[in-house]
Amino acid sequence: MAEEKKTAEVAETTEAKQNADQTTSTVTEKPDQTKEETPKQDPKEYLENFDWDKYEDGIERVDDKKLKEFEKLVEENFVDTADEEVVEGTVVHMTDREAIIDINAKSEGVISLNEFRYNPDLKVGDKVEVLIDIREDKTGQLVLSHRKARTIKAWDRINDAHDKEEIVQGYVKCRTKGGMIVDVFGIEAFLPGSQIDVKPIRDYDQYVGKNMEFKVVKINHEFKNVVVSHKALIEADIEEQKKEIISQLEKGQVLEGVVKNITSYGVFIDLGGVDGLIHITDLSWSRINHPNEVVELDEKLNVVILDFDDNKSRIQLGLKQLEKHPWDALGDEIKVGDKVKGKVVVIADYGAFIEVAEGVEGLIHVSEMSWSTHLRSAQDFVKVSDEVEAVVLTLDREDRKMSLGMKQLTPDPWTDITSKYPVGSRHKGIIRNFTNFGVFVELEEGIDGLIYISDLSWTKKIKHPSEFVNVGENIEVEVLELDVEGRKLSLGHKQTTENPWDKYAEEFAEGTVHKAKITEIVDKGATIDFNDDITAFVPQRHMEKEDGKKLGKGEEVEFKIIEFNKDFKRVVASHTAIFREQEERNIKAAKKKMAASQEDAPTIGDANAQLQKLKEKMEAENKK
Repeated sequence: MAEEKKTAEVAETTEAKQNADQTTSTVTEKPDQTKEETPKQDPKEYLENFDWDKYEDGIERVDDKKLKEFEKLVEENFVDTADEEVVEGTVVHMTDREAIIDINAKSEGVISLNEFRYNPDLKVGDKVEVLIDIREDKTGQLVLSHRKARTIKAWDRINDAHDKEEIVQGYVKCRTKGGMIVDVFGIEAFLPGSQIDVKPIRDYDQYVGKNMEFKVVKINHEFKNVVVSHKALIEADIEEQKKEIISQLEKGQVLEGVVKNITSYGVFIDLGGVDGLIHITDLSWSRINHPNEVVELDEKLNVVILDFDDNKSRIQLGLKQLEKHPWDALGDEIKVGDKVKGKVVVIADYGAFIEVAEGVEGLIHVSEMSWSTHLRSAQDFVKVSDEVEAVVLTLDREDRKMSLGMKQLTPDPWTDITSKYPVGSRHKGIIRNFTNFGVFVELEEGIDGLIYISDLSWTKKIKHPSEFVNVGENIEVEVLELDVEGRKLSLGHKQTTENPWDKYAEEFAEGTVHKAKITEIVDKGATIDFNDDITAFVPQRHMEKEDGKKLGKGEEVEFKIIEFNKDFKRVVASHTAIFREQEERNIKAAKKKMAASQEDAPTIGDANAQLQKLKEKMEAENKK
């Protein structure tokens, strides 16, 4: 209502002023002159100069006809602040915090500069789109919104830019997971990290707060999501360069490139829009553990083209090929038999590679690391980065191969083997390894001997050496045989102790009787242990007891040795033989007694004589 009142008062004042002007013009005008039409006054200028105090006091009045004309004039020239449409305004003034915008309304509006963060170059005279946010705040000020206006128009512009593949301007607001948030036309769009640049980005923060050009690559209308790309613009620019570079590529060509990415297997080089790979083996003539030992990110360097596929999409590059091969620079002073020093660079099961000069390596086979014939792993002797000394055994400059030896730096222990280990001498050694047929014993570094399984024990029947000894244990041995040319030693362990079977031959001679328990029942009989060394076999027919029953496991009875063989360590015993022998003795005694009694028995003649004497005696007594 206040605005309508002011509008009416302005109209009345305008009419009064116009009437006054017309009166003046009529008085001063000559009779023969043509009456000129009074020019229309600018409404905005008039409003600025209008005295509202006089109007409110009723000093100046405007009639209804002039008021309607003025309202029509205002409607044609001024923006309706009640309309929610987006209008274009002009920046007329700027402060530290706000921008004053003229939208051709009754008064200018204000917008916070925060809404123009995407456009730090905003200046007086720039055209901006605005939406009337508040027609009149508590101070009577017209408040505008550039952000809301941009949002209303943004989706139309975003869709139009996507359809026409146009380049848009955006303000990078902040980082987010996987990329950046970009303000495009007032809409927050997502810029994936992979779409920022053609090369990997290591510092995302460097883009925050910057204005950049983008291409709208994806729109999701359902979720109101927009994805933009800056990389697409770069790729478009370098595509032509890439085609030109690829067309000129040749094997052996040397180009300048920039290290784009470093991996564990190699380095990617940007050749100006085309990427090539330097494999780790083509970075240096020396062995390296990781490419970052040779190059750094963003480093410029010259590379040579080694190979590429048919469409030149995969380009193999080399760096070490630009330098002379180290073998070609190897001095003539190195020859077979020389001592050299080097660093262990690689260890394998079969040996170690030693770098004797930069890019020049020699192999020390594990058999050349020790005089021992019992081979071990190279890791038992050296480790990576060790500084070692070796002797050059072979040298082939054409094939670029060198073999080295470490054991040659120490005397060969077999040189005086006959004096150190004569046959019959006894020594102590360490058990190094097992085989099915024996045990390898190390007497000293380089001197190994073999104990056959049959020479481990005098008494025990051993199926495998692990039943008797363990690897790493010390064992006493006696040298049985010595083959100097074949570098072989035959050793024995049982020979270091007295053969108990010599003593047992008397103790367990055939016919001796011993008491023992049945240890185990087997198919054809049973076994009994007389001691730790003597295990005897009892056949089934010799297990019968006196009552006719068979002996059982755990029964303790007497046994008679019926067989003893020292050479084959065979002992056979019998329980039955004990009571059967007694029975035979009893039978013999009975037979002998019977025979004796038969010799003393009276004959028939003797009996008759005795009867006759007895008869005569009886007759004599009767006479008395």
